[in-house]
Amino acid sequence: MARGWPATLSDGLIGVRPLVRRDASTWARLRTENLEWLGPWEATLPRGEGVAPESYGATIGALRRRAREGTAMPFAVTWAGQMVGQVTVSGITRGSALWASIGYWVAHSHAGRGVTPTAVALVCDHLFTQVGLHRIEISIRPENAASLRVVEKLGFDEFGLAPRYLHIAGDWRDHRLFQLLREDVPHGVLHRLRQGRPER
Repeated sequence: MARGWPATLSDGLIGVRPLVRRDASTWARLRTENLEWLGPWEATLPRGEGVAPESYGATIGALRRRAREGTAMPFAVTWAGQMVGQVTVSGITRGSALWASIGYWVAHSHAGRGVTPTAVALVCDHLFTQVGLHRIEISIRPENAASLRVVEKLGFDEFGLAPRYLHIAGDWRDHRLFQLLREDVPHGVLHRLRQGRPER
């Protein structure tokens, strides 16, 4: 298996673990229940680029192949052991670059509970310490206020705007680009997030 994969990580009630085939029914239910919540941010294929996988099985199969090859890490996000979202690491590049990008979603029922920032922080720390990456990138549509709050809480630095960056919801969309470097967080991303939280 690829370096750092598979991995299961947790902080209190919040965790991440490898996305597996038996998550199919939960994944489908969450996606159906959250269609309005997630739809505006969903990647789509431009005309002529084939057809997107229609089934969970096809999607997870492709992601698990990439995980074995060391270019992706598909995580289920859990709350008290139950799947409530997903964090996907993609484009893992080794050699002189040592970077990857992260995408994420969480069910509307668990938004605002700190689930996504904690899950992303767990994954970032894993990528820096166990996978050995130097840089993590997150791209976000300017209109996606909920996602922008995640990178703000985690202390990602904005470094640019990519016009017409990804095909989403049927058209090419601009994205704001954020990055975090390993040396930016000597004590870890989760530690930084906790420092920004009020004492419990």
